Amino acid sequence: MRSSRKCFLGFVVQGLLLVVLSACGSDESGSSGIPEQNNAADRTLTIGIAQYPSNWHPNIENSVAKSYVTAMVSRPITHFNHDWQNACTLCDILPTLENGMAVLEETPDGKPGMAVTFSLPEDLTWGDGTPVDTGDVKFTWEVGRHPMSGTNARETYRSIYALDLIDDHTVTFHLDRRVFTYNQLPVFLLLPEHLERPIFEADPVEYRKRNTFDADPTNPGLFNGPFLIDTVERGSQVTLKRNPHWYGKEPYFDTVVVRFIERTTTLEANLLSGEIDMIAGELGLQVDQALAFEKRHGDDFNIIFKSGALYEHVDLRLDNPILADKQVRKALLYALDRESVVNELFGGRQTVAHSPIAMQDPAYFADLTRYPHDPQQAAALLDAAGWTLKDGSDVRSNAAGEALRIELNTTAGDKTRELTAQVLQAQWRTVGIDVRIRNETPRVLFGQTLTERKFDGMVMFAWSMPPEPLPRATMHTDRIPAPENNFAGQNYTGFSNTRVDELIQELEDTLTLEERLPLWREFQEIYVEEVAVLPLMFRANPFIVPKWLKGVRPTGHYTQSTLWIEDWYREYSAEL
Repeated sequence: MRSSRKCFLGFVVQGLLLVVLSACGSDESGSSGIPEQNNAADRTLTIGIAQYPSNWHPNIENSVAKSYVTAMVSRPITHFNHDWQNACTLCDILPTLENGMAVLEETPDGKPGMAVTFSLPEDLTWGDGTPVDTGDVKFTWEVGRHPMSGTNARETYRSIYALDLIDDHTVTFHLDRRVFTYNQLPVFLLLPEHLERPIFEADPVEYRKRNTFDADPTNPGLFNGPFLIDTVERGSQVTLKRNPHWYGKEPYFDTVVVRFIERTTTLEANLLSGEIDMIAGELGLQVDQALAFEKRHGDDFNIIFKSGALYEHVDLRLDNPILADKQVRKALLYALDRESVVNELFGGRQTVAHSPIAMQDPAYFADLTRYPHDPQQAAALLDAAGWTLKDGSDVRSNAAGEALRIELNTTAGDKTRELTAQVLQAQWRTVGIDVRIRNETPRVLFGQTLTERKFDGMVMFAWSMPPEPLPRATMHTDRIPAPENNFAGQNYTGFSNTRVDELIQELEDTLTLEERLPLWREFQEIYVEEVAVLPLMFRANPFIVPKWLKGVRPTGHYTQSTLWIEDWYREYSAEL
């Protein structure tokens, strides 16, 4: 049964702690429990973040910068909360096998499947007042599963082989297999059928580049969250205003301005000058910068260090002839002193990574093979691979006289990442590897270099990971970006391993954690052995917030803190 006004259950889709956040709006007396503002300026919040997204479509190309904004204007069907537990966002009740809203069934061809029923809130609308209904769910599914649409997480959409629209607010998904993520839809961000269907049907292949989100991002009909995009200054800032049709808890702030400042030193200067109120922890200052900032300005700001599942790593292009040799890949990792990087650059606040699974994750194993700093072992592996030091040179070469030279791409403007790249470069040089650094703006790196696999050797960046991060998008053979799939994958290394493909399928199909753990171990053992990726560290995100701003709660995983923007408010005191 549903009441005429729903309570928004704010559980987050990729976390491990259970928190229920009431978002039912004000009570009958009209009191929200939050102090009233003294003037309109107090109802504006200006946030600084270090990257500008390459596009505004919520389901095409993942980036932290974009999801930070879209969490305020569009809501997924489910999310992971602060306790890393799966929960409803745009659904009334989370379907489970236990409550009967998910059931086991057979597919039409007799294979094991599932039927999962979701119920949308009845009073949910788009920002132009158009009701959000199951027609939008079906359209989003159609776009997501089209092989040339370029959407993220296409396997999620593909595995739903049929939809039953029970009524305007109830839909049953029929899955082609039994998978433990059956009720997890953090990447299922609804698209407005009334705006997008004509564009998509006109040319599904070109929809990636020609959609309303990019052509007219201030169209209110695109969004169903507590805020709408009001203005966009490309590469500079985006301004959000309250959504008058939002059905949930009324936000405290009338306006949120997100300013994109790619150089972290400039980001800090803008904070101190008052041009911005806070720096986003998800994509702002690095730990070393935040530690120095805390010493100088800790009395004026709250600095929250939140560790978790932000995985800093180096992807290797495996079809590069040098990197195709596993001995070279292992040598690259043995040559790195990651402990010193963590301690000297980040004050010990980061954690050395040995696989993509964070220590907080139930799939973490502490006894996997590790690659300690061992320059002698690195040198021996390079010698065995035919890369030797000749004629007093400090750079190795092969029998053909070709130098052992590899390019490393990473983001420009991020002072600490640039410094990290230089430290890695120096450590590799000690074993005879000549690494050339190529810094690119985030828009170029994430919009083209990675997405279209335009890097030649290595690229350093971070994944924001959910609990039990299924590696289909990043490790499965069919997710290698290519023109043939309209670059719709994130397997940037080009990794292809039959057993890993099988393990990914088996992991998805195994319903209990106890049965998944041996599969997770085997996957990580292959990951560590094949070294298609160089694990560096799990980053601790520093959130720099003013003393007066309350309600900001980092999750430690890939769900952005802005998913709870309606809980943020200004606290008044006698001193203000």
